Amino acid sequence: MSDYLSGRNPVREALISGRKAINKIYMSKQAHGTAITDIIRLAREKKVPLHHVPPEKIDSFTQENSQGVVAEIASVTYYDLDGLWEVIKDKERPLIVVLDGIEDPHNAGAIIRSAVALGADGIVLGKWRSAGLTETVTRTSAGASEHIPIARVTNISEALRQLKEYGFWIAGAEAGNRPVGEEKFSFPLAVVIGSEGYGIHRLVKEQCDYLVSIPQAGTISSLNASCAAAIVLYEISRQKLPAPSSGK
Repeated sequence: MSDYLSGRNPVREALISGRKAINKIYMSKQAHGTAITDIIRLAREKKVPLHHVPPEKIDSFTQENSQGVVAEIASVTYYDLDGLWEVIKDKERPLIVVLDGIEDPHNAGAIIRSAVALGADGIVLGKWRSAGLTETVTRTSAGASEHIPIARVTNISEALRQLKEYGFWIAGAEAGNRPVGEEKFSFPLAVVIGSEGYGIHRLVKEQCDYLVSIPQAGTISSLNASCAAAIVLYEISRQKLPAPSSGK
């Protein structure tokens, strides 16, 4: 069974990463630009069949704005938690981002994009009441989802308990707790981002070794989940990076 991935950046990043099996690429005869040139070159290098078709043919594959290119890909597969750990266990100070109840695919995609940009090594998604790795998530991540291993689990709380067995510390981001900039984190670390509507679920919160918040000075009571995730991940990423050498 096949799925479709549309958009210039997502298709280009899928070709670069090689994580997804791409069966073929459909490209509008009218498409042009640097990204299109890159896709054509990468498709040739990787021997992926590329078909130039009328624009209306492209539009028949997806409801998203295709930007003139669609890839036919193998159905999405996820890591299990053991598989994710095998991939990242040799990383320096491993960092995993866990999405607890993030249903909006645009939020999920934006969080994944920030996670990749800020040095996360893996993503964990829930199966229930949570956005999966859909075309919208991939597009919103600007192709970042192609560059990080993603696990999907039935129970987030149980997954965190398993991560603790691997030696992970667990941090949760939720309003009303200690400011994130005042916390000193230990690694390996899994950071949980909850939904805007419900925050982090109670059983998930009980697994957290740290609960941190973002100090706010304005009149808006809360941040979008993806914005909050980016701020928290920036501070954690700052602590994850090795201290600069004092030598000249």
